[in-house]
Amino acid sequence: MTIPVVSRRRFQLGAAAVALSILATGCGAAGGSGGSGDNGQVTLRFTWWGNEYLNGQTNKVIAAFEASHPNIKIKTEPGEWSSYWDKLATKTAANDAPDVIQMDQKYIAEYGGRGALLDLSKQNGIDTSKLDKEALASGQYSGAQYGLSTGQNAYVIMANTKVFEAAGVPLPDDKTWTWKDFTDTAAKISAAGDGKNYGAAYGSNEADLIIWLRQHGENLYSEDGKLDFQAATAASFWERLKDQRDSKASPPANVATEDAGASLEQSLFGTNRVGMAWWWTNQLGSLEATTGSSIKMLRAPSVDGAAAKNGMYYKPTMFWSASSRSKHPKEAAEFINYLTNSPEAGAILMTDRGVPTNSDIVAAITPSLKPADTTVVNFLKDIAPEIKDAPPVPPVGAGSVQNVIKRYTDEVLYDRLTPQAAAEAFTKEVQGMLDSARK
Repeated sequence: MTIPVVSRRRFQLGAAAVALSILATGCGAAGGSGGSGDNGQVTLRFTWWGNEYLNGQTNKVIAAFEASHPNIKIKTEPGEWSSYWDKLATKTAANDAPDVIQMDQKYIAEYGGRGALLDLSKQNGIDTSKLDKEALASGQYSGAQYGLSTGQNAYVIMANTKVFEAAGVPLPDDKTWTWKDFTDTAAKISAAGDGKNYGAAYGSNEADLIIWLRQHGENLYSEDGKLDFQAATAASFWERLKDQRDSKASPPANVATEDAGASLEQSLFGTNRVGMAWWWTNQLGSLEATTGSSIKMLRAPSVDGAAAKNGMYYKPTMFWSASSRSKHPKEAAEFINYLTNSPEAGAILMTDRGVPTNSDIVAAITPSLKPADTTVVNFLKDIAPEIKDAPPVPPVGAGSVQNVIKRYTDEVLYDRLTPQAAAEAFTKEVQGMLDSARK
């Protein structure tokens, strides 16, 4: 089978859109990635995004792999989230993608569905027998396994106990609280903060909208890759965010915009100036280290206070994927299998890329977990009875929908669009993105 040639112009990943043009499924063995020396040693290029701590941890697991696999050398290509996808798109367009790629779920279809990723289910060197079945399915698209989950997490409200205590506001009961309880609690914190502290940050990520839609019996996408929500439900999402602004539960729009561009260390939450914000469970340790405060993870509020109806779900933190154009698919699969199933790798990676989906690895590392990691593992177990099936994998064309959600959130918070107008424009724009990707 012929590996498709990729157009650089159409593969470029812009600030607000992803345009991929790989038109056939890649076969793996051909292409221009990786290399081997005269002594038979294979070199794999490996790219990931992360901070300084994650980079150090990743370098340790690479060293351990190389020590046990002397025939394979790993060339590292670390990056930062803000520029990661632009660089990966450019390299892929130039047929120069790294062999092993840290992948996000929103791009599994974008890259895998257009032939840029290797079907890992066809690689003999990968053992999936110990992996959680739902986590395994989360890396599949059109019957192919384009990624193996590094671990699972959940999208939660992180409550900064230091801010709550300073405001004299008690922590809510997250098993019974409603959105009204959430807004009222946040408004009390803001009132006590006298314009310096705020009750809650706005939740305007893709996961925020997904949870809201699921609480109303809808979803962002259907299993067959179509939009699966009513514009009226999306409008109610932006109406709620507008209510957070109007009730002063959350910062003014200009403050929120400035905060969105700040690093964690300089953000309102990181500097103990906001009581509640949405984060992923695997970020608990970093949040506590940055704030110097005890952080309490809270379930999402629901419409009627029933935790079983709060729309939460387990999400793969990220994936290990391989380029379809790698010259060394066998060795790439060997490295991915090591990252996923090796107890040695598990002891190094721990839960910073999510709680491992290999049950044996979880059991092995549990005695050595840091307090924050133990808290996350226990929290994910506690909410298990309330968790429903995960949302469908985002379809081809949906890679930049999160940016569109944030843009329309700004339009509403700055009163440039009503929630209904934002919902209608959002629906039309995203439908256009999906339609364009099918052409």
